[in-house]
Amino acid sequence: MDRLVRVRKSCLPIVFFLSMIPFSGFLNAQVPERKFELQADSPQFWNLLDRDAKLELFAGGFGFTEGPVWDDAGFLYVSDETLNKIFRVYPGGRKEEVISLGDPDGNTYDRKHRLLDCASVLRAIIEVTPDGHYKILADRFEGKKFNSPNDVVVGPDGAIYFTDPTLDLVKGEKQEIPFQGVYRLDDKSKVHLLTKDLSQPNGLAFSPDGKRFYVDDSEQRNIRVYDVGRDGSLSNGRIFGQEPGGPHEGVPDGIKIDQSGNIFVTGPKGIWVWDPQGHHLGTIAMPEQPANLAWGDKDYRTLYITATTSVYRLPTKARGFVPYLKK
Repeated sequence: MDRLVRVRKSCLPIVFFLSMIPFSGFLNAQVPERKFELQADSPQFWNLLDRDAKLELFAGGFGFTEGPVWDDAGFLYVSDETLNKIFRVYPGGRKEEVISLGDPDGNTYDRKHRLLDCASVLRAIIEVTPDGHYKILADRFEGKKFNSPNDVVVGPDGAIYFTDPTLDLVKGEKQEIPFQGVYRLDDKSKVHLLTKDLSQPNGLAFSPDGKRFYVDDSEQRNIRVYDVGRDGSLSNGRIFGQEPGGPHEGVPDGIKIDQSGNIFVTGPKGIWVWDPQGHHLGTIAMPEQPANLAWGDKDYRTLYITATTSVYRLPTKARGFVPYLKK
């Protein structure tokens, strides 16, 4: 697919904006410089991050990075939505191709240590095998094709939960489901619709106790929270937080949570950090716009951040909550 068409949804306004500038104007345009900075809005921010924490480049040279998953063998899975591949990325930046796949997006392990991917072009949730093959786990709801599955997480019940916006629906293909839903895939391969009250659902995460479910809306630029029933059903949906920003500064996307229930959400200019009560504690400003993040290293206290053409690592004081490790 044409590379320009494959630009990530949060970057689309940039493409439109640049297309309106004459070439001579483009040469003279001043692109705002971005840099790493820890911006505290509350003293609690420093309970999670060291004031002198250093952001490290883990690997570069990608097209558009997404879906990081840490493996205890010491590498990171990373999707590249422009190169249409999933890689294993090792310390030092070495990349090893796992599979070539049209527009891979969010990834996770499940409780069986299977690598799951939101395959946008396939319009499916798939299992990716270590030898570079895939198996479709689900691609339809009530007989209709999904839109473009975006992100995926394991629930407290071991089921697979995922979002299905139209953000990466292949140009020219028909939207068969007339809404953008959040779903649960159970161990019998049955797909359950949980909610359809978001415009463009994207990142999602469970609280460590499994009682709350967070999902952000890239179009509305907010984060919603729901109560979780014993059967995985959602209720009492309400706005948890807003992440406003400029038209090309990024939108709410990937979500991860620490063991204390603090929420780390990619958003305008970086990663927004929230406490469980919905107070914005501060922002991790990034040199490139992040799309997703994952806890990693042996103690799961390091954030691995997929940000446009690169992957970064940032040590924290927090210990990450990793749902697929919970038994």
